[in-house]
Amino acid sequence: QVQLVESGGGLVQAGGSLRLSCAASGSIFSINAMAWHRQAPGKQRELVATISSGGTTKYGDSVKGRFTISRDNAKNTAYLQMNSLRPEDAAVYYCNADVVGRGVPNTYDYWGPGTQVTVSS
Repeated sequence: QVQLVESGGGLVQAGGSLRLSCAASGSIFSINAMAWHRQAPGKQRELVATISSGGTTKYGDSVKGRFTISRDNAKNTAYLQMNSLRPEDAAVYYCNADVVGRGVPNTYDYWGPGTQVTVSS
């Protein structure tokens, strides 16, 4: 079993910053891509950023230049540094990881329960 747990969400004023963390634990051999998604009320879940095991990153257009995704492979943890936050960034942020489990030949996609980010104007 593998678990993902997000942390770091909260309330911030517009223009402020937050840093989210996503820690993976359990029977992990390795982790391929990790990603952050978000979902605001009444909207579809959208991809925010992804990072490969080698550190290649991609971002959604709405967050380019403001958000930075990173990871610590030794800690099985991904981070999302969010700067210049806007009210439209408010959402539940979910972490997602493509995991190779120990003794398992395939990869599986795991999701965390999410962390709420609220941005006041």
